Amino acid sequence: MQLAKLDLNLLVPLDALLRERSVTRAAVALGLSQPALSASLSRLRRHFGDELLTRVGNAYELTPLAVALRRRVGVALSGAERVFASEPGFDPATSTRDFTLLGSDYPMVVLGSSVARIMGERAPGVRLRFQHQTPSIIESAGEALREVDGLVFPHGFLSDMPHLDLYRDTWVCLVATDNPRVGDALTMDDLATLPWVLTYNSSTAFTPAARQLQVLGVQPKVQVVVESFVALPYFIVGTDRIGLVQGHLAEQVTRNGDVRALPCPYDVVPLVEALWWHPMHDRDPEHRWMRSVLAEAGARVGKV
Repeated sequence: MQLAKLDLNLLVPLDALLRERSVTRAAVALGLSQPALSASLSRLRRHFGDELLTRVGNAYELTPLAVALRRRVGVALSGAERVFASEPGFDPATSTRDFTLLGSDYPMVVLGSSVARIMGERAPGVRLRFQHQTPSIIESAGEALREVDGLVFPHGFLSDMPHLDLYRDTWVCLVATDNPRVGDALTMDDLATLPWVLTYNSSTAFTPAARQLQVLGVQPKVQVVVESFVALPYFIVGTDRIGLVQGHLAEQVTRNGDVRALPCPYDVVPLVEALWWHPMHDRDPEHRWMRSVLAEAGARVGKV
């Protein structure tokens, strides 16, 4: 198919229609009239030979083809934006480039203030968008990394992607300060008998230190699963539950005194947090600069 024969302007309304699942909402999002979006939808339907949006009751649903197109359209628009945002030379002091990173709330807390300070001092016009990663993103990381500038994630889940180690950390156990069943130290028997709060507890998304427990023969009695490390302490306060968090984060969440951190009573697997990106960014000077900012922020957390 020859691109010269295609109207690439239809990518923008297609993206809006697939996201909003409504001609009216898509028109509002793009600042266009509803008849204009309806005309675009008609042209798209003719091109694909598919309805794309089908009415079900009072709402619209995506057809199977439209569902498949959603991520492809995002990749195409992201690539187009990068092409037309390219500059002959990158000067962070004057650039208005947007960077998008994926990650859990843990690296946001640990790296956030340092990254914000560095960018504020050296690149006041540059904007960093930090989006929460999901298990499905990790399962298709190669494809997801085409749409963003990077993923801040520990070793052990990804491979065959360029990466930069940022800092090292360890895992510690959290318990309520007033938990009457825990003394000055935890035992393996405590881990086997007390209830747990775990993060990302599934076959493909999990805490390595919790998975290590299972290898050691301890099956945690899970009462709560939460996809947030920062929220985890709130499910421990006032209970006899145990949770696992990273050491640097524990320093933050134990400050109010409601929970306390204790060493794990087993040789816990170390954690190395890294920045991962798609190979297409390897030689991009703007991306190299962003990586240097993350590396400097990571160095302030701890030596890799």
